[in-house]
Amino acid sequence: MKLIGWAIVLAAAGLTPAAAQAPQAPAPTTAAAQPAVDHSKMPGMAMPVTPPTPGIGVPDGRKGIQFQVTDIGREAQAFHDNWLLVLCAVISAFVLSLLGYAMWRFRRGAHPVPSRNTHNTLLEVVWTLVPVLILVAIAIPSIKLLRHQYSPPKADLTVKVIGNQWYWTYQYPDNGDLEIVSNMLKERGDVKPGERFRTDADGPPLLAVDERMVIPAGKVVKFIVTSNDVIHSFGVPALWQKMDANPGQLNETWAKVDRPGVYFGQCSELCGARHGYMPIAIEAVSQAKFAAWVASKGGTMPGARPAAAPDSTGSSPVSEAAVPAAAQLQPNAGPAAADAAAVKQPALNQAATAQN
Repeated sequence: MKLIGWAIVLAAAGLTPAAAQAPQAPAPTTAAAQPAVDHSKMPGMAMPVTPPTPGIGVPDGRKGIQFQVTDIGREAQAFHDNWLLVLCAVISAFVLSLLGYAMWRFRRGAHPVPSRNTHNTLLEVVWTLVPVLILVAIAIPSIKLLRHQYSPPKADLTVKVIGNQWYWTYQYPDNGDLEIVSNMLKERGDVKPGERFRTDADGPPLLAVDERMVIPAGKVVKFIVTSNDVIHSFGVPALWQKMDANPGQLNETWAKVDRPGVYFGQCSELCGARHGYMPIAIEAVSQAKFAAWVASKGGTMPGARPAAAPDSTGSSPVSEAAVPAAAQLQPNAGPAAADAAAVKQPALNQAATAQN
C-alpha cells in the first residue's frame, strides 16, 4: 500500500505544470528596486487622492451593517437593528422557553404513560395565527422601506454603470458623455518600475482602484446598471446599494450621499475567474470639486457648452453691403430683374473665393 501511495504522489507531481513547480522570484520591495511614484504626476490623476475615513465606507472586520451615509440606508439599518433583531430574539426566547417547559412538564418521570390527545382546537388556532401576525409585523415596515427605495426623487445626475470581465466602466451622459474605466490597483511589488501602485490613500488592498466614480454629495444620483458580457452585481454596502448588471438589460437604482467621502464595494455576483478583483470605489465630493473633476476629464457640466468653433463664413467678404444694388431684388421687381441678379451673383462668389 505504501508503494501505491508513493506511485500516486510521483504521478501527480509529473502532471503538475512546470510553471507551477518552479519557485516564484520574490517581489522587489526595497526602494532601490522599486522607486517611489508621485501619484499627483501620474497620467489621469485629475485631483489629489482623498484617503478613506477609517470605519466609514471601508470594511474593518466588525460585525453588523456598515455605517450608512444615505437616508434609505439609515432607514434599512434601523429596521434591521431595532425591529428584525428584536423580533428574532423574542421568538427565539419564546421557542426555547416553550421547548424547556415541554421537556420538563412531559418528562417520563412525571408521565410514565404518555397522553394520547390528537386534537386541540385552541392550540391549532394559536399556532396558525401567531406566525401570520409575525409576518404582518415584518411586512408593514418592509413595504414602507421598499416604497421609499423604489420611488426615487428626480435625479440630479445620471451615471451609467457597465460591468466587464473584470473591471467597471462609468459613463456620465449628463456631462458630455464622459467615460472612465476603473481597474483595481495592484500592490507595489506587483507592478513594473514607474507604474502606479496602491497606497493607503487609495484604499485597502483589493478595493483600491485607479479611477473612482465621483459624484456630488447631497445630490440624487441615478445609476443605470448593465453589463457587456456576463452577469455582474454593483454593490456598495455604505450606500445600501446592490443591483445586478445583466447583459442586454438596464436596471436602475439611486442614492443620495449626504456625507463627502470614499466608499468601497465589490462585484457581488460570481462572474468568472477574476471575480474577486473588480472592486468599486465611489467618492462623494462638493459640487465645486465635482465640476472641477468633470472639467479635468474633458466633460462639461449641464448648461455649459464648449466654445463654438469659429464660423468659416464669418470672415467672408460677401455681405449685403458688398452686393451691388442691381443684384438685390426689389419688392416689386419682375422676373427680368431676378434673372439679372442670378447672372451677376456667381461673379461675386468667384471673387470672394479668390480672396479667401
